Amino acid sequence: MKSPYKGKTGLRRLINAFGYSIAGTLAAFKHEDAFRQEVVLAVVLTPVALYFGETAIHQALMISSLLFIIVVELLNSSIEATVDRISIKHHKLAKRAKDIGSAAVFFSLINATVIWFLILVK
Repeated sequence: MKSPYKGKTGLRRLINAFGYSIAGTLAAFKHEDAFRQEVVLAVVLTPVALYFGETAIHQALMISSLLFIIVVELLNSSIEATVDRISIKHHKLAKRAKDIGSAAVFFSLINATVIWFLILVK
């Protein structure tokens, strides 16, 4: 079985993909408190990374660790939305999926903290 949405190629596919990405970002910003908080964190800390990062590598590591948090949060939010779409009733597998997604966000936050600590304290 082939998806009817997979037929686009070339420039049309790129334009559609960009539109889907913008729509997803706006949906996350509208519906996900954690996503908004992490975007604010990234907006505030990016200039800090540019100022305090001694080298371009340090700056890139610091900023990419912030972007990684946002990426993981988007994936976690999509897992939660999918689980909720299937059923909002309590189920141990639904809880496990949501908890694992939350753990991924938690470890991305630890990752950023370690990177920032090592670069700023060094």
